[in-house]
Parts: sequence; C-alpha cells; structure tokens
Amino acid sequence: MTKKVLEASKKFWDAMERADEAGMREIADPNCNFVHIGITCRLDKEIEFYTSGAFKPIEITFHNQKADIYGDTAVVITDCDYGLLLNEQPTTHHFAVTEVYVRREDVWKLIQFSFTALVD
Repeated sequence: MTKKVLEASKKFWDAMERADEAGMREIADPNCNFVHIGITCRLDKEIEFYTSGAFKPIEITFHNQKADIYGDTAVVITDCDYGLLLNEQPTTHHFAVTEVYVRREDVWKLIQFSFTALVD
C-alpha cells in the first residue's frame, strides 16, 4: 500500500514539473488544497500557476520521502529543494512538503499539498 501512495506522489510531482494539467487532475481531488509560502488555493488555481508559466520549476532535488498509512488516509512527507522561476527570478527553497491522500476505490487521491520552508 505504501508503494502505491508513493507512486501517486511521484506522478503528481512529475505532472507538476511538466505543467501537465491532465496528469495533475488524475491524481488530485478537485477540492485539493495547496499551501505555499504566500498563498493558499484549490486545484484549478494551482494548475493555472503552472500552465500559465507563473510557476516554472527549474530543478527539484528530492532528499527523502516517507509515507505513513492510517486506514484510507496516507500522509507523505517529501523533503526536497524546490527551484523555480517566479516572475522570471530564480528561487530555491528547502521544503518539507506534506501530501495527504485518501483512498477511494483503491485509488489514492491527493487532498492536501502544503509547503513548509525548512531553515538550515
């Protein structure tokens, strides 16, 4: 079960990095919440940030990823350095990203994706 939720997480990160709207929608619930340093939003707005080019990932370095399963709920903590262009300016932060998934008919759907900046 842990393997399946980590595969869903990887698919979402890959889709996000490629600004792949269909891929993001495949994994995330339409009411999924996203929490960033300066904004919170739902899936449609998150997709718009990527497809419009407002968020342009330039490099994502994954350090560690851990999944804990609680019945039909899974919490994935992704430790990564996330680099992207914001207003054409490069920025990189070290984050712990909390991803919450629920299992529906044996499919893991993302319902929460929160970036927490880690200060070294």
